[in-house]
Amino acid sequence: MSGISGCKAAHFRSSKAGPISRVAAMLRATLLLVCLLAALPGWAQTVLDPAVLERVRVLAETAARVAAPPNTRVAVEIGALDARLRLAPCRQVQPYLPPGMAVWGKSRIGLRCTDGVARWNVTLPVRVAVLGRAVVAASPLPAGVNLSQEHLALADIDIAAEPGAVFTDPDVLIGRTLARPLGAADAVRAPALKSRQWFAAGETVQVRVAGEGFAVASEARAMSAGIEGQDVKVRFESGRVASGRAVGERRVELLL
Repeated sequence: MSGISGCKAAHFRSSKAGPISRVAAMLRATLLLVCLLAALPGWAQTVLDPAVLERVRVLAETAARVAAPPNTRVAVEIGALDARLRLAPCRQVQPYLPPGMAVWGKSRIGLRCTDGVARWNVTLPVRVAVLGRAVVAASPLPAGVNLSQEHLALADIDIAAEPGAVFTDPDVLIGRTLARPLGAADAVRAPALKSRQWFAAGETVQVRVAGEGFAVASEARAMSAGIEGQDVKVRFESGRVASGRAVGERRVELLL
């Protein structure tokens, strides 16, 4: 049943109740007016004021710039509210960044009504592009290829288009192995590379123990292979065993 037909039903039920007081009649008239307003297209605030959209753009751009690399440009594309929403008119709409929401790529900005006949809280879709120069595949590359200079090129890309860190210097990728295939002009991102093995089990490694205000270096023996970015156990000469992270060629870091 639509809002208008529902109001008519309420009106007819009241009219069958017999004589009513003037106050009851006024209340019924008010109810009918509210129902009629709710059925009008203008009652649904699905088109936002340009000033609100500008505040959304500034908020999204500012949040994205915090994590954006130097020499990049941030572009924000603002979507539209769900047309099915029925929002009461609001004199003051406050944009905000919802906790845990991504600040790059496809995301959402919160909108809350702080001054209106009814308080509401919705989210608005946005797409945040971070445009900059990065290393890309010069041609289609299969998984397992050992990267060389001829495989790589520099191009302007949207860094935020996919997850994973990008590289700005082709030289740091020379000799690295692809873990998955890349198409021509695809950005070379960290997840596309095979993790390096920094040392083998049984090798002597340099262990750096770091804490608040101090750092100590010592030697230990690796109890397993040291894979880039993964935890590894080491045994010190005293027999004590500790866990750290493989961070480089025969180097382990322990954080206290």
